[in-house]
Amino acid sequence: MEYIANTNRYDTMQYRRVGKSGLKLPAISLGLWHNFGNITPFGVQQSLLRTAFDNGITHFDLANNYGPPYGEAERNFGIHMLRDWKPYRDELIISTKAGYDMWPGPYGNFGSRKYLISSLDQSLKRMNLDYVDIFYHHRPDPETPIEETMGTLEQILRSGKALYVGISNYKADQTEAAVKALGTLGSHLLIHQPSYSMLNRWIESPVEGYGSLKDVLTREGVGCIAFAPLQNGILTGKYLNGIPSDSRAAHDPRYLKPSAITEEKLDKVRKLNAIAEARGQKLAQLALQWVLRDPTVTSALIGASKPEQIIENVAALNFPALRPEELRAIEEILK
Repeated sequence: MEYIANTNRYDTMQYRRVGKSGLKLPAISLGLWHNFGNITPFGVQQSLLRTAFDNGITHFDLANNYGPPYGEAERNFGIHMLRDWKPYRDELIISTKAGYDMWPGPYGNFGSRKYLISSLDQSLKRMNLDYVDIFYHHRPDPETPIEETMGTLEQILRSGKALYVGISNYKADQTEAAVKALGTLGSHLLIHQPSYSMLNRWIESPVEGYGSLKDVLTREGVGCIAFAPLQNGILTGKYLNGIPSDSRAAHDPRYLKPSAITEEKLDKVRKLNAIAEARGQKLAQLALQWVLRDPTVTSALIGASKPEQIIENVAALNFPALRPEELRAIEEILK
């Protein structure tokens, strides 16, 4: 059946400017990391994408090695693109990345010009696209000069294969170096994608001489999209009373190992859940609001296995902002 998008899709979503740029992203974005490989039925994938867009999520985030197997999420998205999304292409922000291992040999990993351009060309073919809106270097390369990696991103911009470029998993000093290297070539780093959640606050920790990663992003006008804002499901409340048999930790420990769900962590989660209940919301909604409380953070990148999860997460934007006393109570718990 032909997909016709919800005509009211833009009515309730919040759109936030990405650093010093003309681009806006939805406050909630959909990541295709976990549930778009060969382990997820195609119809489920389709319902997730349609539900997201119908609720104002215009940003779909991929990477070359998302699957399983590697490349499968992009390949599946390419089929979705032909079936559902071609009429809506100009309303979508589609991103992909390269930086982790993708194919054997010395040219299928890290940050060389050879790897990044080859990988993006492959990604575009898999996704049936002429360009992506954002192309990221997925992680720092300890051996390739930053000038080569950033020079490649600038070359990709000039080629028209990406409209904007970003980085992911870079520390504060590495981000500063990337911004300056790209700036000398006349281009601006649009966005950084770090992990960030109530239980993972590394982007707030200062690096001597640079400040925190958040400081660098604010100072340089670079946007921030936080991945794993729900700590791979720990902040959804699913694990408050142990590990359910249908949970990710129980059946797919690639992303969340049972050993990561410690009693100390669960004690914090239960206290946070009490704050969420007092606000009349779910723990996941509180966690998303907390990540988005800072104007440096442009968007929170969620994953989903059911359409209902997307609807619940988007509904977080309807709740009142966290009050100072609630933020202080959360801070006390997280300490």
